[in-house]
Amino acid sequence: MKPPPDATRPARRNLPLLLLQTRERLLARFRPVLQAAGITEQQYRVLRAIEASGPLEPRQIGAICHLSSPSLTGMLARMEAMGLVARERLAHDQRRVRVSLTPAARTMFRKMKPRIEVVYQRLEADLGAELTGEIYDTLDRFLARLDPSDPPADPPDQEEPLP
Repeated sequence: MKPPPDATRPARRNLPLLLLQTRERLLARFRPVLQAAGITEQQYRVLRAIEASGPLEPRQIGAICHLSSPSLTGMLARMEAMGLVARERLAHDQRRVRVSLTPAARTMFRKMKPRIEVVYQRLEADLGAELTGEIYDTLDRFLARLDPSDPPADPPDQEEPLP
């Protein structure tokens, strides 16, 4: 009797799960700094995106930070109430809004920066400078090759229907 086709191929590791586990271990190093500042990981992503790019529209923030529009809407309202972001309507199109950092957010970043840098230094000490550089390079190549505008490949034909 012939073995099923999948039995002859080596099993693939679960790459999405592996990347998720890596993300969780990495973020665990940063969480104490974020908690001390009184912000969530998602709020930090938003603040970092605006800090790096300058004022952004919510749709741009959502794309950069991988946040859904409904989640982002509530988050921006909370961040505005916390005094971290300011929203202003665009003069040429009152339907559109631009989000920028407040002076309080900039001050918070200045205070957080040394602690964030310590986390990065410890991470590099644990992994080594060479591996850290390789990880950055590999992730950059990975992201470049998996362009989100490319449609996913069609799944291979299945001999049997999935349950």
